[in-house]
Amino acid sequence: MLLIYTGNGKGKTSACVGQALRALGHDMRVFFAQFLKKDVGAGEQRMLRRLLGENFFPGGAGFFRTEAERPLHRKHAEITFDRCKKALPASDMLIMDEALYALGCGLLTEDELREIIALARQHGVHLVLSGRGLPEWLLDEAELVTIMGEEKHPAQHGGKATKGIEF
Repeated sequence: MLLIYTGNGKGKTSACVGQALRALGHDMRVFFAQFLKKDVGAGEQRMLRRLLGENFFPGGAGFFRTEAERPLHRKHAEITFDRCKKALPASDMLIMDEALYALGCGLLTEDELREIIALARQHGVHLVLSGRGLPEWLLDEAELVTIMGEEKHPAQHGGKATKGIEF
């Protein structure tokens, strides 16, 4: 099954983490990769590392801010994508957090994403994708799509990220 968590609201990564926990609770083998996010010791990263060990891979280079950073971010996306492909046959669920954002920025290609979808289906692996910017072709391809909407957030009024809430 192809599951997607998208939208401008908070909770996409949290939904992925919850999906991982549910699968682990049924003794499923989960591989969880994060595109763009590097290992900064965020709360969910600390717990995923404990639960998944080497099956957790925060492969990003951090925020993608300028075109000058594109080669570095593309390299990290390629490495993360390769780790996902290698982990896929030994997994029951593959989670690619922020893959849609990487796709929208051109750090991950449509061909790469289509390839991983085909491989997941071939191997009977549930594939979970998250991030902003869901393209129409992917909406059509997915079996489950949840769109997070932001109604109110402290950042709208200059609030800073809160430990335990955003990281």
